[in-house]
Amino acid sequence: METFYHYFKVQLPGYLKNLPLPKSFSGFAVLTRSQWLQLLPFFIFVFIFIYLLISPFLRPLFREKKTRPHVNKKVKKDEKKVVDTFDIEDVGNKKAFCRCWRSSKFPYCDGTHNKHNDETGDNVGPLIVKQKVED
Repeated sequence: METFYHYFKVQLPGYLKNLPLPKSFSGFAVLTRSQWLQLLPFFIFVFIFIYLLISPFLRPLFREKKTRPHVNKKVKKDEKKVVDTFDIEDVGNKKAFCRCWRSSKFPYCDGTHNKHNDETGDNVGPLIVKQKVED
């Protein structure tokens, strides 16, 4: 603790007292090269401190909005929302519905998800709807 006390109570005030800071902005114009070199570490510290202080607040303003890739690459792209409705009576005994959005028979599954899964490492499969078998 003695080291911190000595640094903050003795060394830091002495360093700041000996900096050639002018009393006005126009005083910066008459500083010599050696005085500028004395001020350089101080200004670097101040700029880094200010940057670290305000950067978390500025980052959201300058961050580009990330767009996520579309899942649907080809089905009814001209519509705002893809919705298909089926009557349960029309389904028959069993139907497989596409969930990968790549089927050429959309909304029915044609097995295209197998190629998609091989290419991407995904595990998507169809939604299978079947009538309940009565015993």
